[in-house]
Amino acid sequence: MKTGIMSNAGVDMAGEANNLVRDLHRARPGIYWTDLLLSVAIGWGSFAAALELPRPYAIASTAIAALALYRALCFIHEISHQSRRSLPGFEPIWNLTTGFPLLLPSFMYQGVHPCHHRLSTYGTESDPEYLPFARSARMTVAFCAQSLLLPAALLVRFLMFALAAFLVPRFERWLVVHFSSLSMNVRYRREDAPEIVRMVRVQSAGILALWAALGAMAVLHVLPLRFFALWYVVSAFISLINCLRTLGAHAYASDGRPLSREEQLRDSIDTPAVRWGVLWAPVGLRFHGLHHYFPGIPYHNLGEAYRRLTTQLPAEAGIHKARSAGLGHSLRALYFAGVRNQRRKGRKPLATPRAANVIEAIMRRAKL
Repeated sequence: MKTGIMSNAGVDMAGEANNLVRDLHRARPGIYWTDLLLSVAIGWGSFAAALELPRPYAIASTAIAALALYRALCFIHEISHQSRRSLPGFEPIWNLTTGFPLLLPSFMYQGVHPCHHRLSTYGTESDPEYLPFARSARMTVAFCAQSLLLPAALLVRFLMFALAAFLVPRFERWLVVHFSSLSMNVRYRREDAPEIVRMVRVQSAGILALWAALGAMAVLHVLPLRFFALWYVVSAFISLINCLRTLGAHAYASDGRPLSREEQLRDSIDTPAVRWGVLWAPVGLRFHGLHHYFPGIPYHNLGEAYRRLTTQLPAEAGIHKARSAGLGHSLRALYFAGVRNQRRKGRKPLATPRAANVIEAIMRRAKL
């Protein structure tokens, strides 16, 4: 008997589910532009204020900047799913206002993220956004720790390696294959097709031009050096939030074989009824299980799609089983799955269960 999102007592209900959300696949550019421009304005405005305000106010302003810019950055996910025709001009403006300043241009996700949805690659060694965290609590803790170093890696990639790539074509191709993807799977390799190499080259040049201007402003004392320290703090904070969100998005229990559409749903997590979910999982990312079943639905329609499916499909439908009570609950479940699997292998976990309980209690109190 099937147990996927659209199955009940052996009857395939995919047709019914598709009919329920058929009218929700059209992106509304006005919502995208308003959301992005407001996030960017609040983010960089708060960033600028943090450079000038006294410390207590600067800390609050830094937090606001990080959350707003994180929201803006998450549109990279929408760019990878929506066509340029449905959102004309959106990608270049997003790159100029968000991707280039934060050293995460759109090419890092374009052509990469689809491998995370493809039935032949999801959960396998060819999935750039999947690791078997459920097998190892050590891996989960290490993944969180390395997220704080990601901004340093991006600085090296785009301000040092990119320069060398312009001079050495062979190194440029190596960089495209090995170091030009927003990927957690170190075994993932992207193709170096001519159009991809060209896209990487053009966007890398844009980043170098922007950061060269920032460097010149610092040399001329127009821009304070603390700008770069604050950039690192904000970027590291964004990286950590995204790391926790990523860990709470799946069960990461795949055994490495390709999974069906329904199996992808069972390995994915929706966190719909959370007060602060719009902060740690913005732009529709709370509905991650639903998104894996209907990846073409734009973020502003995911809430309505979730409401229709959960109220009109029977209780046995898989979408009801993909729900989590909160980020803390999902992280705790993942951590203890890793602890159990490590103990079976005779390895001591990196952190104690008591520590995991403390972390969950903090997140529960914050309603995450």
